Amino acid sequence: MPFADPSLDPDSRASAAPRLSGVLEVLVTFLKLGLTSFGGPIAHLGYFHRELVVKRRWVDEAQYAQLIALGQFLPGPASSQVGFSLGLLRAGWLGGLAAFMAFTLPSVLLLLAFARAIPLLQQPYGQAAIHGLKLLAVAVVAQGVLTMAGRLTPDLRRRVIAIVAAVVAITVSSAITQLVVIVGGACAGLMFCRGSSVPDSASFALVYRRRTGLVLIALFAILLLASILLTPGPSLLVSVAGAFYRTGALVFGGGHVVLPLLQESVVDPGWVNPEDFLAGYGAAQAVPGPMFSLAAFLGARIGGLNDLLGAAVSLLAIFLPGLLLMAGMLPFWHVIARADKAADAISGVNAAVVGLLAAALYNPVWTSAVHAWTDIAIAGAAFLILMATRTPVLVVVAGCVMASMLAM
Repeated sequence: MPFADPSLDPDSRASAAPRLSGVLEVLVTFLKLGLTSFGGPIAHLGYFHRELVVKRRWVDEAQYAQLIALGQFLPGPASSQVGFSLGLLRAGWLGGLAAFMAFTLPSVLLLLAFARAIPLLQQPYGQAAIHGLKLLAVAVVAQGVLTMAGRLTPDLRRRVIAIVAAVVAITVSSAITQLVVIVGGACAGLMFCRGSSVPDSASFALVYRRRTGLVLIALFAILLLASILLTPGPSLLVSVAGAFYRTGALVFGGGHVVLPLLQESVVDPGWVNPEDFLAGYGAAQAVPGPMFSLAAFLGARIGGLNDLLGAAVSLLAIFLPGLLLMAGMLPFWHVIARADKAADAISGVNAAVVGLLAAALYNPVWTSAVHAWTDIAIAGAAFLILMATRTPVLVVVAGCVMASMLAM
């Protein structure tokens, strides 16, 4: 019997309409969030909770807590992983892709515009504005170090792990330092952070089975191995894709934690100069959406590549590992959540990540931005404002840029 044409089946058309409307709902909702979600990954999770849990009830409180726990447990951009998962649960694979694209696109377009504007900022006032963004980066990273240290290193054991990680990262500069520090943190967590816990798991209604999850996890591992073995790659484009994929695969927690790995990926090989790197990082504080969108700016600034091609490859490469792992691990999370050893290891990794971020605060952030007492004053004032007040980050950005211009 020949197969029927689905287009002639009224039941098929009826079932396709809700799926399409669900994808469009996800797209519109996350585009709104992508345009308005300032403040970094923790703030993004607050926006998601208010819009998607409280207002729209896409998931309940227990499920949302588990998505956050899984995002923190895995490497990758935590808020983007949670957003992707919410779209996936709401409208299937197309819903997940719609959530990712809509949440990321606004910040990507803004940072691409900044990347193209940098050559126009070579006059003294333009350089002063860029220097102001670099001083903002000092304040933001310092705030990130203190905030993460309070949350992820609450006891002496984890503080020691963080200090050792920082010392190793500062004194040993090599292509595998970050990986060694992260693996070392996991081993130290297994030995010294016993008794850590992961919240009880919740169930999810997924459109795929565990076999698909295993395929996604295997694909993540194969691409990571290829990115390590193909270093340097046969072409600049392959090398760039591998470098950004490794970064996305090894960074835990997302947000400011990506800074040291990105430095190793694009500054150390000489693809992007430190000044542009920090200017882009500062500009990323002024746009909504995920911090990982900085990859688009960096890809556009890599010499030898078309700026749009470099931006697209860098952006997809840095997000891909986290999204593959998130989708791959969702069917297995209820099992992992019961494994005490996994929680111990991730506690050690989180402590090591604090050390890596502290090392990045020293080099390249401080060493590239602070050259005079006026720089210390501007960065210090921005830091105090961020820590002690609820001043919008856009106001702090404008203040740093104006103060840098006045200090010329």
